[in-house]
Amino acid sequence: MTDHARAARLAERIHVLVAKVLERGVKDPRLGFVTVTDVRVTGDLQHATVFYTVYGTDEERTESAAALKSATGMIRSEVGKQLNVRLTPTIEFVLDALPENAAQIDDLLARAREQDAAVAREREGKEFAGEADPYEHDDDGK
Repeated sequence: MTDHARAARLAERIHVLVAKVLERGVKDPRLGFVTVTDVRVTGDLQHATVFYTVYGTDEERTESAAALKSATGMIRSEVGKQLNVRLTPTIEFVLDALPENAAQIDDLLARAREQDAAVAREREGKEFAGEADPYEHDDDGK
């Protein structure tokens, strides 16, 4: 049976440790401005997926990905020294698409606002078709 609370605690601890190692331990010049955004650990605590973002161009992203791939063993050993678990989980780095997705959503929202404004401008000065009160009323009082 998997302990999801333990996996979440371990993921949070790995998140902090990987961020510290990237800040202080990795001296690769290819490594750009990397931010660890999330860590997910499998239920059996054997594999950790580290999501990260890189501030910069596409070239800097690919260079940072190569630097992270080459430093994965060293990062795993540093994380393993700090964790109190029997087996150190394998670590996989995955570029987080969150910033690109957020930018795309912002663009879609801006387009929707423009279309709403266009509809509002078109609606100005116009009235609904038909009568103002389309329901029948008994004026007799019956």
